[in-house]
Amino acid sequence: MSIVTVQLGQCGNQIGHEVFSALCSDICGTHGLCSKKENESYHDSCKERFFYEEESGVSIARAVLVDMEPKVISQTLSMAARSGHWKYNSRSHFCQKQGSGNNWANGYSVHGPRHKEAIMNLVQKEAEKCDRLGGFFTIMSMAGGTGSGLGAFVTQCLRDAFPTSFILNHVIWPYGTGEVIVQNYNSVLTLSHLYQSSDALLVHENDVIHKICAQLMNIKQISFRDVNQVIAHQLGSVFQPTHTAGEGSGYSRNPLGDLMETLVPHPEFKLLGLRNIPQMPENSLAYSTFSWPGLIKHLRQMLIANAKMEEGIDWQVRPPHPGSSIPSTNKPLHFNTSIANLVILRGKDVHGVDLGSFQDPSLYTSWLNPQDAFSAWKTPRAFNKYEKSASLVSNSQFLLKPLDSIVGKAWNMFASKAYLHQYTKFGIQEEDFLDSFTTLEQVISSYTNL
Repeated sequence: MSIVTVQLGQCGNQIGHEVFSALCSDICGTHGLCSKKENESYHDSCKERFFYEEESGVSIARAVLVDMEPKVISQTLSMAARSGHWKYNSRSHFCQKQGSGNNWANGYSVHGPRHKEAIMNLVQKEAEKCDRLGGFFTIMSMAGGTGSGLGAFVTQCLRDAFPTSFILNHVIWPYGTGEVIVQNYNSVLTLSHLYQSSDALLVHENDVIHKICAQLMNIKQISFRDVNQVIAHQLGSVFQPTHTAGEGSGYSRNPLGDLMETLVPHPEFKLLGLRNIPQMPENSLAYSTFSWPGLIKHLRQMLIANAKMEEGIDWQVRPPHPGSSIPSTNKPLHFNTSIANLVILRGKDVHGVDLGSFQDPSLYTSWLNPQDAFSAWKTPRAFNKYEKSASLVSNSQFLLKPLDSIVGKAWNMFASKAYLHQYTKFGIQEEDFLDSFTTLEQVISSYTNL
């Protein structure tokens, strides 16, 4: 099944380009470290999922690029074409001249309705090129105007036009210190609207990725491109083909459906976080060896201690003792309760790996059977030059703190009516803000009570 990617705004288009580049360099690389037959079926499965081929044999990304100013899209199109391995369809993009000025309301209430037909026509054309459409993957930032406002509007249009398709929104959480004065407003409006129309939100926090670049990748002057490449690597580690059942079952046909089925058992809980280990500069890979038990132990502790990366994990955090009926308010400090977890293993000897530690009932909320709450996908094919790598996609309390903080900051501004006039002039009223706050307060409360 194929996935159509919709890249929205500057951030969405830049990350989208890095994602397709990472997927392409992974399947073009000769570093699969697995049998030829395995490598070929992996290659075919990835191609079907994210690309189609034109007569000349060049892979074309199944993507629609949308931005309200032309600069980033034209850079993205030409960078992809120069790679020689893949490119975008030259007619699958939509841009305007004026931008959204970091105003969510401008993207949502003005640009969205005005350009709905043109954008949805492009999406429809991409969808029709798929033999079997698995769903949509949108990439956007929450802080600006186009990615967030127009992104929320387009997601609603996708839901209306394709009621039975899966929609996964990949959302970039802004830096805490902020690039935009109204980013908390934009974020609250984006999240609350996406919560209504999306199947799940996969979130990356800029601050976390920045830390990974500095501490794990040893990059001195960190650029947006560095940050985007780490994000793309993590996304690739989830979306490249895997065996979702046992060995010999063939590669999974429906990646978005499988993801939702394993991780989103209830519409109240849609926030997914992603962790990936190991992560290091390419030139260090040759000098590093990893064992599966070591990687699994680190990944599990990252989960329960809510650590963002494999350095600086708090090893003191332990799950509560089974059978101790402590009310959730007295849970061990900092313990991160999960609804559902998915571990994805890629590389040598994956089929013998013991994942029993992730099936411990004390990691999960009491209303789900741990057998249903945990899944593992595996493939013996290595990913992106890493001999062994493990990813964790988790529906858990990962995002409670950042969500609480963004809602709190936005509420403080709202209470003093700061900058509200910039939204009301585009038709977003105070009631709309209050609805958004209510939606997110409910999400916070649901995750808190796990």
